Amino acid sequence: MKNIRRLLTAVAAAAVIVTAAGNFHAGESGPWQVEAAGRPVSIDSCLISGDSVVCQLSAGSVPACDDGKFYIYADEVWQDGTAGNAVATVDAGASVSVSFPLHYNTAESNLSRKFLVAVKQNGQMVQVSDEHYITNPEAVAAHTSARMDHGIKGILPDLTKSSREEVQELGLQQIVYNIAVDDICSGASEPGAIPFTYNGTTWYFNGGMISKYDSMIRSFNHYGVQVTIVLLNNGTSPFAADLVHPDAVGAECPGYALNVADAAGVSHLKAVCAFMAQRYSGQFNCGQVDNWILGNEVNARTSWWYTNSTSLDFNVNIYVKAFRIMYNEMKSMNANVRIYNSIDQEWNRKSNPGSFLSKEYLDQFNYYMNREGNIDWGLSFHPYNSPLYDPYAWNGPAVWVKNSISSPYITMQNLDILVNYMHQSHFLNPAGEVRSISLAEIGFTSSFGNEAQEASIAYGYLKAASFPEIDAFMLFRQTDEASEMESHLALGLFDLNGNKKPSYEIYKNLGTANEAAAKARASEIIGMDIDQMISQNIMWTRSDDGVVQ
Repeated sequence: MKNIRRLLTAVAAAAVIVTAAGNFHAGESGPWQVEAAGRPVSIDSCLISGDSVVCQLSAGSVPACDDGKFYIYADEVWQDGTAGNAVATVDAGASVSVSFPLHYNTAESNLSRKFLVAVKQNGQMVQVSDEHYITNPEAVAAHTSARMDHGIKGILPDLTKSSREEVQELGLQQIVYNIAVDDICSGASEPGAIPFTYNGTTWYFNGGMISKYDSMIRSFNHYGVQVTIVLLNNGTSPFAADLVHPDAVGAECPGYALNVADAAGVSHLKAVCAFMAQRYSGQFNCGQVDNWILGNEVNARTSWWYTNSTSLDFNVNIYVKAFRIMYNEMKSMNANVRIYNSIDQEWNRKSNPGSFLSKEYLDQFNYYMNREGNIDWGLSFHPYNSPLYDPYAWNGPAVWVKNSISSPYITMQNLDILVNYMHQSHFLNPAGEVRSISLAEIGFTSSFGNEAQEASIAYGYLKAASFPEIDAFMLFRQTDEASEMESHLALGLFDLNGNKKPSYEIYKNLGTANEAAAKARASEIIGMDIDQMISQNIMWTRSDDGVVQ
């Protein structure tokens, strides 16, 4: 879901390398790090055990305190310091275990709260640890539905064309679809509203829209297709007004940051996540969603995750809070769902001054995840060509696509840079494994010839399939979109008249027994054996900048 309006800006903008402000520092390939906060106590883990939360604490030096006690506070994400409730006390020590009730699905639920340690000094509570979240929400999941992991071949479907025959003919294994909170939230008095009581409050969802999504998801599952849903916030519904972040209210943009700044927004977001994950757990004849993506290209602040702040840390911080809520609430309903963030291909160069570089955003996101409790989050990445309308996935402009970590963009050509980056130890999941990477949006234009689109799709798919870390390759889109074509983006497998392009045939053959025919066709267009190009990581680039003359 690229913002096409920024396309021409992307072509002309100067290369920009941005460094973080304040106490944050980054090397060319290293993680974001924060200077020591002077907090001597560490929360080493927060885990659900039965009906309780058990925290393991350690202290290199036990801080001075009036009464020899550690106080454990549970804060909602919008609270800081000792503003929340003290849920437990324990004797202070160098190595301490403390437990308190989870209160799952009650008004006092601790599932998505953040915990910290405080001591009493001169009669005042002083925070002496960083915050930490529960990292095993799946421990209370009512459902552990078997995932439909059948392969990476996917698409953003045109629902008017997604017949069983076509899904099967294309050999689709996955689809991705966008759902906005605006469309699913409702009021109590609205016709057909679906009530959902969660954490002691009853919320309402749009029965008509939910029924449509039930049918769509159930149908794709019936065809053996795995479903990924992108959860968006368009800021258009009065029933979801409390889900728009206060620092985004009043702006006009395609997407808004979710509200994690007050009790109303946080409570509603928890309910939305719990409702959707429960309903689409595959256990209620409504269909099964295996993968959820929070937002779209959230580093593109002024386009898809808007706030009025230009601070990288502020924007990542509120996204992390929303992500923690989504992760914990959804995995408490279905243990096997995966939750992904979403960033674009503007790795070290931004086309819009209101955006953040995707590399710096990813680094800062990972910093918070490690600091506040490592979880098994996934990365959704959109490795479009640069410029977006450049027709040659295998031969991009040298000025934009480089074989180094400093590359302005990461496209399919240099995707190995991203994959290798995610192999770094501080990016691994809690099991020490490389995280799931989903190429949840990728498209190639036919505006400059059908052959270029054919070869680009083959190159992109085969390149993605060569990496075991890549779990999805989602073509954007099934049918051309007229508004996008004004910017030379004819990304579909069908044209506007409903005719199949040659790219339909090549995508149909990829990943099947007829893949050799697709490879031969792509090799003919490229002028080199495509298997050799990919297996030897041969990277062609050209001297122009990709600007359409």
